[in-house]
Amino acid sequence: MEYNFNAIEEKWRKYWQENNTYVAKIDTEKPKYYGLTMFPYPSGAGLHVGHPLGYIASDIYARYKRLKGFNVLHPMGYDSFGLPAEQYAIQTGQHPAVTTDENLKRYRSQLDKIGFSFDWSKEVRTSDPKYYKWTQWIFKQLFNSFYCNDANKALPLEELIAVFEKEGNANINAVNACEIEFSAEEWKAFDVEKQASILMDYRLTYLADSWVNWCPALGTVLANDEIVNGVSERGGHPVEQKLMRQWSMRITAYAERLLKGLDQLDWSDAVKDIQRNWIGKSVGASVNFKVDNHEEEIEVFTTRPDTIYGVSFMVLAPEHELVSQITTQEYKDEVNAYQQQAGLKSERDRMADTKTISGQFTGAYAVHPLSGEKIQIWIGDYVLASYGTGAVMAVPCGDQRDYDFAKHFEIPIKNIFADVSIEEEAYTEKKGKIANSDFLNGLEVAEAIQKAIEVLEEKKIGKAKTNYRLRDAVFSRQRYWGEPFPVYYDNGVAKTIEDQYLPIELPEVDKYLPTPDGQPPLGNATKWFWDSEKNELTTKDRADEENVHPMELNTMPGWAGSSWYFLRYMDPSNNNEFVAKEKVDYWNNVDLYIGGAEHATGHLLYSRFWSMFLNDREHIPFEEPFQKMINQGMILGRSNFVYRDKDSGKFVSFGKRKEFKTSRIHVDINIVDNDVLDVEAFKASREEYANAEFILEDDGSYKCGHEVEKMSKSKFNVQNPDDLVEKYGADTLRMYEMFLGPIEQAKPWDIKGINGVNNFLKKVWRLFHDQEGNVSLSEDKADAKALKTLHKTIKKAQEDMDRYVFNTTVSALMICVNELTEQKCNNKAILQEMVILLAPYAPHIAEELWSILGNEGSVNDAQYPVCNEDYLVEDAFEYPVSFNGKMRFKVELANSLSKDEIEKEVLGMEKSQKYLDGKTPKKVIVVPGRIVNIVV
Repeated sequence: MEYNFNAIEEKWRKYWQENNTYVAKIDTEKPKYYGLTMFPYPSGAGLHVGHPLGYIASDIYARYKRLKGFNVLHPMGYDSFGLPAEQYAIQTGQHPAVTTDENLKRYRSQLDKIGFSFDWSKEVRTSDPKYYKWTQWIFKQLFNSFYCNDANKALPLEELIAVFEKEGNANINAVNACEIEFSAEEWKAFDVEKQASILMDYRLTYLADSWVNWCPALGTVLANDEIVNGVSERGGHPVEQKLMRQWSMRITAYAERLLKGLDQLDWSDAVKDIQRNWIGKSVGASVNFKVDNHEEEIEVFTTRPDTIYGVSFMVLAPEHELVSQITTQEYKDEVNAYQQQAGLKSERDRMADTKTISGQFTGAYAVHPLSGEKIQIWIGDYVLASYGTGAVMAVPCGDQRDYDFAKHFEIPIKNIFADVSIEEEAYTEKKGKIANSDFLNGLEVAEAIQKAIEVLEEKKIGKAKTNYRLRDAVFSRQRYWGEPFPVYYDNGVAKTIEDQYLPIELPEVDKYLPTPDGQPPLGNATKWFWDSEKNELTTKDRADEENVHPMELNTMPGWAGSSWYFLRYMDPSNNNEFVAKEKVDYWNNVDLYIGGAEHATGHLLYSRFWSMFLNDREHIPFEEPFQKMINQGMILGRSNFVYRDKDSGKFVSFGKRKEFKTSRIHVDINIVDNDVLDVEAFKASREEYANAEFILEDDGSYKCGHEVEKMSKSKFNVQNPDDLVEKYGADTLRMYEMFLGPIEQAKPWDIKGINGVNNFLKKVWRLFHDQEGNVSLSEDKADAKALKTLHKTIKKAQEDMDRYVFNTTVSALMICVNELTEQKCNNKAILQEMVILLAPYAPHIAEELWSILGNEGSVNDAQYPVCNEDYLVEDAFEYPVSFNGKMRFKVELANSLSKDEIEKEVLGMEKSQKYLDGKTPKKVIVVPGRIVNIVV
């Protein structure tokens, strides 16, 4: 019987489904294991071979943990809200839900064919109202919470209001943006709108004017990670800075905890460093500079208050709110022009561009808080409104960017460092003595920093401060295909809809574009007003009624649903709570999370933030969502190219191209075999190639060029896993993707290597069958060689799996099967243990062989083999035998032999007599277990 992988894989996929093999239930008798991969966004293109890499690794480890006796939760779902579906809806008019559902079906079909042990009974979709009901609920928890610095956690807003009513806000130590101080009497005298405005300054999710990345072509705000090289990742459209009223999340309240928590996580140093840099903790001082002839003050943050006497000018972000107030009439046009120019750049681009020097003088001056000297106020796009206070005190003698700015605009530079020349560049070392700085003269830098802070605080013109680069996360998107906010507006006051009326589902709209007057797409909905008496959505023709209020028109960003999905997997059908206490207490946080490092400053950071918050409010028993994380490397595509002569338009084969002036064009890898182009298929691929002419190799073939690149449709180098599963089987694909190299590394995809893995599985199959294809198994006692082969493989596999190393386990299994084949081993006891080792990697063939061995049920319920070290004890050693220090041959001798016995055995051998040539050895050196050296 041949190895018919198609029939075997279909059979066992059906078995797993019918028997609910992978459905996870709470079992307190077993230790739990929660394994997870980042869930996919289901694009219309479907999966290519690079996508399953992390899923396969996660699946192998989940199966391994089950064999080790763990109760395993290994779910899968979809991040199904997204901009691509909305863009397709705009182009075609097809509802995003329809497109998304079609894509989901294709993804599910592809995933099923690869044989994953996903518990599909726990599937979640972020666009399902039953799911986003609880995303809306979490939003409400944030809305009704504030961050108490004394408790160092989020607390219910009711507690804050109680303090306001009792004593006002003078003694409140909370993260906030409130700029006024009030007593209890004043609080009670405020009208509803005023109280709501003050509370908004304390809420963990709040409305405020924020600078955002606005993409006019897409009609929406973009997150920083949705922008690449200054344009939108989707479509490549320009992005500009715009001040908009947005919902934001006060993630900055958690900055220190997010920073410290990294020390407890088993993540790669690279990802942790990315988050540390993104959070960007700085310790220093805030200093207030008065604006000459104005009431306003400019607050700046500096990590070097010791350099305060070196301030030569000030720079504000072009978007800074004071710019319009302080700019003199003389410079208004220049300042406006510069602001428009700066607004076309994203924050990320401005941060990355360290070479361009640009700025504009405002005509205004600041007054130095200590010396009283007047200093120029400029604007420059290297200062960001969102970082710190949006203003810097420029000390060109100690900062290279300030130095270059001053040199470029011919601003005098003061030197406040003793015995240091700044003729060529700034002095950026944090050591040395301070000079030309009044009371700081002669002090070392560290001493001067502390002294400067003392004086600033004493004079009440500054104070010690810790600053973070991290900014509050904008939570609004001007899109249709996203979670609606459970918010309506009563006379401009934001109010949330009560829990029993959730979810607030997306309304139907005629158009997915913004409205003619620029409102988000939900402005096109007719039934998008809230009747606060009937507690239901109603139509806009009732907007004039007192109890009818407009709904929020923005939707939530993509990271809303993805920040907590791992919790919903535990309890996806619960209509009464987002996750039941007994389930989250049992499954707890994710033990192993596999996904891309590119999500370090997006999904991974936001998930940590939401988990900390939910823990603060006692909804979950842990702070960190993902205890261990592995970042899978990218599988790169092997692209092929044809070469077109620029003069004749003919296609020139690779070997002939140097004779012509050619341009390189990507060609579909599916019409190329071993770099040889199928010319007729190429002609049929596009209408413009129908009459193509070719300059071929001397053997009559057309050879293509090749290069390893990112796998993408635009490069025509995408390999569909469905084709490989059909041709070689899912088990082959699974093992080959692991065999390519370490999970964390990027690696090129090369179809040529897959045959070797397929042949390996055929060799496994033949161990169980005789030459006629009949099952042939021995129940005799296993011999020593087979036991040694098996147990060294068990040991290697165990060690590798515990280190999350998958590629070398595949190698060990291949060596094992090769040795068993050489030994002609068909011993049932040996092969049964080998099948269990193979099962996580190639589950379909393992199930079939498990059945052939006479076992009932699934190999998933077996017990992982245990290595018996006794079988690995070597009873012989292969000695290198040298004559006068030169190794001549090797011989295997028993380890039990003494030195004299070894010497006698070696000297008596025919090979030794040949090299002795009748001579008597002068000396024989024997080191047991190492060498034999005969000196003649």
